[in-house]
Amino acid sequence: MIPRNVQITLVLLLAAIFGSGIYILALHLGTQEGLRRGADQRPMTAPVAGANEIVKLTIAYDEDGVFRTRDVSAVVPAEPSARAKSVLETLIGYYLSKPSPHELADGSGVNSVFMVNKKLAVIDLNQALAEGHRSGVMVEDFTLMSLIDTLATNLPQVEPVKILINGKERETLAGHADIKSTYSTAAIHKVVAQLQ
Repeated sequence: MIPRNVQITLVLLLAAIFGSGIYILALHLGTQEGLRRGADQRPMTAPVAGANEIVKLTIAYDEDGVFRTRDVSAVVPAEPSARAKSVLETLIGYYLSKPSPHELADGSGVNSVFMVNKKLAVIDLNQALAEGHRSGVMVEDFTLMSLIDTLATNLPQVEPVKILINGKERETLAGHADIKSTYSTAAIHKVVAQLQ
């Protein structure tokens, strides 16, 4: 028979071991979350002042070779340039979440959107999106069509769209899709509708 004081000591020792294990597990999970947040390469954006609205996103699905629309809630400003930027950042954020139907490089984002004469939208994408984009005709075209159709769906006054990378013209997005020319939103919408 084990003496009572030894039994109490063993129970307290087991409780301390169990408590230490839970504490170490909590520390480990906290460290993993901190590392995950530190590894997040998405650009930080300033808080957006605006109303919470439903935004229609035109999502590219690479495996199926189709587009599907998704309604998401986002804070969208009233001013057209800020509204356009917020809508496109919502789309890119959707693509950056894992798993993604159409992967974009970590850190991809929109520098700004300029509205010219209330009809022409000039989208200035960041370097991370262009440099880290997968090369290929279909994936590059899908990125452009998704961006343009999402913008035109949420800002119907937009007709032509011009794409820049870090404020400069560039021949292609990642070696294939021409971004030197200006795109017609009506023509893009027609192609997207055929691939739904």
